[in-house]
Amino acid sequence: GMFPVQIGRLHESITWLKSIFTSLSGYITVGVLDTFINRPALGILPPENFSERLKESLLSVAPKGLPQVMTMACGSCSNENAFKLIFMWYRNKERGRNNVTKEELESCMINQPPGCPDYAMLSFMGGFHGRTFGCLATTHSKAIHKLDIPSLDWPIAPFPRLKYPLEDFVKENQQEEARCLEEVEDLIVKYRKKKKIVAGIIIEPIQSEGGDNHASDDFFRKLRDIARKHGCAFLVDEVQTGGGCTGKFWAHEHWGLDDPADVVTFSKKMMTGGFFHKEEFRPNAPYRIFNTWLGDPSKNLLLAEVIRVIKREDLINNAAHAGKALLTGLLDLQARYPHLISRVRGRGTFCSFDTPNDATRNKLITIARNKGVVLGGCGDRSIRFRPTLIFKDHHAHLFLNIFSDILANFK
Repeated sequence: GMFPVQIGRLHESITWLKSIFTSLSGYITVGVLDTFINRPALGILPPENFSERLKESLLSVAPKGLPQVMTMACGSCSNENAFKLIFMWYRNKERGRNNVTKEELESCMINQPPGCPDYAMLSFMGGFHGRTFGCLATTHSKAIHKLDIPSLDWPIAPFPRLKYPLEDFVKENQQEEARCLEEVEDLIVKYRKKKKIVAGIIIEPIQSEGGDNHASDDFFRKLRDIARKHGCAFLVDEVQTGGGCTGKFWAHEHWGLDDPADVVTFSKKMMTGGFFHKEEFRPNAPYRIFNTWLGDPSKNLLLAEVIRVIKREDLINNAAHAGKALLTGLLDLQARYPHLISRVRGRGTFCSFDTPNDATRNKLITIARNKGVVLGGCGDRSIRFRPTLIFKDHHAHLFLNIFSDILANFK
């Protein structure tokens, strides 16, 4: 009886996996088996059916207006290559119809301009975009990630720190978001004066590692306008938020924009990494965005089946529904235990709350784990939820009952 949530969830997960493999077994033909046995160097020799497989999987859930997809192995390399895509696009805009010069070709070989232009990606305090070298310059969630690593002088804007409950602080939160947007514009101008051009802006729809920090839909709409006004690419990092957990397949769909992003990166729940992008960002020559594997076609096959199950079982709406049950319960616990829980927030099952301090947070996570509930920490004192898409209302209630007891007995 110690692990009711875990055992219940495990049983359901196994049943769910069985359903996927039963579906898959229907078309484990020689061609499919090949995909699991051979790992082609995708950039040079993709399997002949690869484009068809992409239509069944990634392109069937592509964000509106982004018809191009490039697969990658992980979230870091997705962002890393998205930066390259943006810098190439920006340089081509500047170059106009002119050809690449001999000077550019020679200077890039020794890391100098004009071949290596002084471009930057603007990021936000609290953001996390990966641990590889370029991504690390845009990651600002924990010092441990960055310590000892040389980095790039790229602009860092403040991310809004909202006050909760939102309905009680409408004016203050609007002012806070306006302050952050103003700072974004100031940084773009300031860096241009330093002869460093901001070619792109990268942001998460919900800052995950940095503490599950949310901003309003209006904030993101205005940020998108700023990017367009200054000619910067708008890159939305959906590595943690993508795949349906926020109640829409892509979290940025909540913003309701006609033109939401130029590039959207993904990984984690999507089985494979990569990014979607607009046609105009397509590299103008082979090998410009390249690594040996460029993802893995077998992950694509699994993803196609996962997407079928998501649609068949209406799991996106399930996440929205179960998320409401979870959030309502957390708000109730916040009212009963305000000394332990504050700033309850969430979208879909992507929920979180703050504890008074790091020590309390870690103690709550440990006690919950020992009662069979796996919770995560993020930021300096937040607890976050990342259940799978088959998490239902009754799982939310199971959790809330266990956690209510933990809070009642917390010393």
